[in-house]
Amino acid sequence: MVDRDLAQRFIVLTGANTGIGRATALRLAERGATLVLACRSEEKTRPVLDEIRALGAGDAQFVPLDLGDLDSVRACGARIDAMGRPIDVLLNNAGMAGARGISKQGFELAFGTNHVGHFLLTMLLAARLRAAKNARIVVVASQAHYDAKGIDFDAVRRPTKSVTGVPEYAVSKLANVLFTRGLAKRLGPSGVHSYSLHPGVVASDAWRRVPWPIRPLMKMWMISNDDGAKTSLYCATSPDVAAQDGRYYDSCREKKPSDLALDDALADRLWDKSVEYTGTSLPA
Repeated sequence: MVDRDLAQRFIVLTGANTGIGRATALRLAERGATLVLACRSEEKTRPVLDEIRALGAGDAQFVPLDLGDLDSVRACGARIDAMGRPIDVLLNNAGMAGARGISKQGFELAFGTNHVGHFLLTMLLAARLRAAKNARIVVVASQAHYDAKGIDFDAVRRPTKSVTGVPEYAVSKLANVLFTRGLAKRLGPSGVHSYSLHPGVVASDAWRRVPWPIRPLMKMWMISNDDGAKTSLYCATSPDVAAQDGRYYDSCREKKPSDLALDDALADRLWDKSVEYTGTSLPA
């Protein structure tokens, strides 16, 4: 029998209708957590809600969220804030890989979805996180961040340049790690700790836009969604990391990120640019 040790926890999880997010949501619900599943499609999220309710442990509700549309992010943040509950864990899980295009507000698609949308959502929910005791923010990044050569702040305001979208994905994942370190600097003193992680190379729907026949070949050597959820769950719930902040994890262990991810000046510039992009910063 699973210990319902999360029975009093209120957790917000993005991208929970499929892949790693779905596996993470089910494991959290088994342990008694109350979840908000912030996803694009209610129809695609409904089976996960049904699975969670069938467990008879935790509970969950759907809130619409399109991270590529900042108006949608603001509406999502307002709906969650209106619930009036302190947030114990914000799990920024949703993401896309191998996609090309531009977001509604004019950001390169991977950067706009994987970083800018989550930055805004986190800012909007920061007060609710501060209201909880020992809250956590978990950002699902990737080992792909090691491949990023930096952040071209002009390129992130243009459509995807590469044919595969993979270089842009690496930049968005570098932004995830830098963002986590920025959160630790600014929210850590208030008791909200932040973590970024590599979930493993997972056969999830994040790769759905990679064209055939490349996608099935890639998935041959990827791990399962359940295995991919393990490090997210570790960062979100383990007492072993309760005192840690702003660090990067892989296979449920702390790991040194890239040198660029440890660049304080780049982290501060990304933070300032993200405030400029969203018109939103941390509440006083």
